[in-house]
Amino acid sequence: MRLGVFICSYLDSNHGGQRHEGITPLEQQVQLFAKIGAIKFPLPESNAWMEKMKRLHLLFTVKESAMDVPSNLDARRRISFFCNSLFMNIPNAPKVRNMLSFSVLTPYYTEDVLFSLKGIEEPNEDGVSILFYLQKIYPDEWTNFLERNNCKTEEELRERYDDLEEELRLWASYRGQTLTRTVRGMMYYRKALELQAFLDMAKDEDLMEGYKAIELTSEENSKVGRSLWAQCQAVADMKFTYVVSCQQYGIQKRSGKHQAQDILRLMTTYPSLRVAYIDEVEETSSDGSKKKGNVYYSSLVKAALVKAGDSTEPVQNLDQVIYRIKLPGPAILGEGKPENQNHAIIFTRGEGLQTIDMNQEHYLEEALKMRNLLQEFLKKHDGVRYPSILGVREHIFTGSVSSLAWFMSNQETSFVTIGQRVLANPLRVRFHYGHPDVFDRLFHLTRGGVCKASKIINLSEDIFAGFNSTLREGNVTHHEYMQVGKGRDVGLNQISLFEAKIANGNGEQTLSRDIYRLGHRFDFFRMLSCYFTTVGFYFSTMVTVWTVYVFLYGRLYLVLSGLDKFLSTSQRFVHNEPLQVALASQSFVQLGILMALPMVMEIGLERGFRTALTDFILMQLQLASVFFTFSLGTKTHYYGRTLLHGGAEYRATGRGFVVFHAKFADNYRLYSRSHFVKGLELMILLVVYEILASSYRGTVAYIFITASMWFMVGTWLFAPFLFNPSGFEWQKIVDDWADWNKWISNSGGIGVSPEKSWESWWEMEQEHLRYTGKRGIIAEIVLALRFFFYQYGLVYQLSITEHTQSVLVYGVSWLVIFAILLVMKAVSLGRKKFSAEFQLVYRLIKGLIFITFLSILIILITIPHMTVRDIFVSILAFMPTGWGLLLIAQACKPVVPTSLWGSVKALARGYEIIMGLLLFTPIAFLAWFPFVSEFQTRMLFNQAFSRGLQISRILGGPKKDQPSKKK
Repeated sequence: MRLGVFICSYLDSNHGGQRHEGITPLEQQVQLFAKIGAIKFPLPESNAWMEKMKRLHLLFTVKESAMDVPSNLDARRRISFFCNSLFMNIPNAPKVRNMLSFSVLTPYYTEDVLFSLKGIEEPNEDGVSILFYLQKIYPDEWTNFLERNNCKTEEELRERYDDLEEELRLWASYRGQTLTRTVRGMMYYRKALELQAFLDMAKDEDLMEGYKAIELTSEENSKVGRSLWAQCQAVADMKFTYVVSCQQYGIQKRSGKHQAQDILRLMTTYPSLRVAYIDEVEETSSDGSKKKGNVYYSSLVKAALVKAGDSTEPVQNLDQVIYRIKLPGPAILGEGKPENQNHAIIFTRGEGLQTIDMNQEHYLEEALKMRNLLQEFLKKHDGVRYPSILGVREHIFTGSVSSLAWFMSNQETSFVTIGQRVLANPLRVRFHYGHPDVFDRLFHLTRGGVCKASKIINLSEDIFAGFNSTLREGNVTHHEYMQVGKGRDVGLNQISLFEAKIANGNGEQTLSRDIYRLGHRFDFFRMLSCYFTTVGFYFSTMVTVWTVYVFLYGRLYLVLSGLDKFLSTSQRFVHNEPLQVALASQSFVQLGILMALPMVMEIGLERGFRTALTDFILMQLQLASVFFTFSLGTKTHYYGRTLLHGGAEYRATGRGFVVFHAKFADNYRLYSRSHFVKGLELMILLVVYEILASSYRGTVAYIFITASMWFMVGTWLFAPFLFNPSGFEWQKIVDDWADWNKWISNSGGIGVSPEKSWESWWEMEQEHLRYTGKRGIIAEIVLALRFFFYQYGLVYQLSITEHTQSVLVYGVSWLVIFAILLVMKAVSLGRKKFSAEFQLVYRLIKGLIFITFLSILIILITIPHMTVRDIFVSILAFMPTGWGLLLIAQACKPVVPTSLWGSVKALARGYEIIMGLLLFTPIAFLAWFPFVSEFQTRMLFNQAFSRGLQISRILGGPKKDQPSKKK
């Protein structure tokens, strides 16, 4: 009954027509069974009514449970969030004519616009193509795609490749991180505004026909400009503008690259899309000197359909220049992405400006709420100022397959929801952390723009826009009733590169004037909130790692000086169980468990605390603590290096599908300095502490004190291989070993990339020392001195020197080191002079050196009774000393003679080989056991297994007999 009353009142309401005041006279009322207005049965056929009948038929015939409709997980999530958001505190939406106008700006460089057919079918080194991957990850959507195109099997689809090539490319591109996916999502704004304008202006008969019917019947009349559909389009165009800043579009167009064709295809598909780019033209000077020079223009183009003279010829797609602004010089002077945005911002219009990255997407149901969101600009949220930036939450759509993607998705989701919510209110220190925030365009155009672009210092250009807005009395708010999709990195190497970039950016923020000014102008509580939510988080992370170093070096000093033994055996300090418990309790902090607490809170708030607890346990079983502890090392290394030397740089992470095996050499290059060297240093500290303190300290006490540190060491050394797909397959191990040997032995030179040669990579790793100041060089030398501490203490712990404390022992140890270095220099010279022509002489020299070394070792064991323990302790004493000498030589490279630099390089190569062997041996040993690889696959892809996906088929590649594409 209520439904009937609602329908009648809805039909009686006049949308856009005249309003009838009072009671309608009887003669003017429509009679139910009169000739005019009578019920017509059967109903006249129309597209709108047929669609309604189909939906009604589906509702009566589909037998699935309501909990499983729709069956697609993403559709279910979108409907759930949209329905829940309608009950949030949302401003009332004005009519489209009265709403604030806005623009969307997307910076683009050279990423994928639209996947090519060859690109989605070409297999990688593991035999997996993008299309094969997508078919296994989205099996229900692939089935729907085949059904829409009237194909029962994939073979039938391949037979129709010529007709369905475009649809197949779009289907794959809409599921990757491509510009096509972003543009489609943002153009939903226009579709939503057209629909809302139709509801504002339509009359009763138009509403009965339906929106789609009006769209179809008005296509011819829209050209005249008098139809309702044309009015809706005009209003939408007045209120919405979308500009994609394709920095290289002019170059790509002149060179005939496929990206230019794909961008042009996007402009043709979406006629209201605008593309801005920097056009570099060679022109003759106007002063009469006839000199040619490069002139730069900032251009805005749109699609133009140009017909040839003969009507039988096909329509040719071209772009048409709308605006062309001459620039005083090259536009890209600072960081590329912010400069790309700054040159195109002049082409936007309206009161609002939403910045969208090219790995984002949007949804039609969320676009319907844009009118409501823009009304927030008219409210004083703090009672004093109008907002200058409206923060919007994000949904990470790349977290559905691997455990790493799941960890990253949960971490990002907790930050963009519960994190930014607290930052905005009550802390009031929310800034701009990237996209998809909406700026007050006029406010920021007159105050420096939406991003800063100075080289190096503004590497994290987004947050400086928030600093700039807050310093100029702006107000940043956060709103959770609207969300935008966001793609994140899904492989460990991608994630590490992203976190390295963020850590570098925070290091530059620490050195910037913006943070200094904010700290001076904030009150005490906002100052502390700002510190701990920006650079303070990274500084605290670095202090956490420093604490481990200070603790272990302090323990080493106590052990080597004998003070630890005295304290442990003295009667006053025997009962120190409370101290051991206190030291063990901090293990939970270092295990990375606390990093997961914000995720648990956010999942608990949105999906229930039972689900949150289940997800937390699953994350721990999938080694989330290993991942977060590994990230701790990434943040510490890059943040500390930036503070010490500066020189932060943009690191391209790539936006591909990462379910492939990373080679051992790739992992070694990426993590050698940030994790492997530091992990081996901590391991040597722990081993020395265990060897020298085992005689008077119990095993249980040692485990209590050092368990978390051993966990950190194991994580930093082996996490890249643990999270590497197919990391323990024997054939992959064999191929990785051959590749690493080839890389470590290749000589570098001009034009040789770091991926091809160890020497080129080693030189590149020292780039930060070339541009650092005197303070950075002195700090490097002082920090390197810690490696001499081992030798000074350990040479007095040998059985042959335990009864003497003479300084001669330390002097003799240095003579041993110099003798070893001289032998290495002799071998290096012999390789250069004799290895080519006098191979027999060279091998005799190496044999004599080996026999001499063996004789000295036998004499030491026989006469002074040197033990195996002494040999091991000697290695632990001398190896760090050599590494310290290497670090000092690298820091002092400008003053090191050229003749000695080759020896330094040879010594460094020897250390790299030893580190590679130490890392590779345990992995090769575990690869002998097949169950290790099975366990790793299940651990990495548990989310996919729970959804019934065939990950083993993805990792194994397609079948050999799979039919190929028919030409």
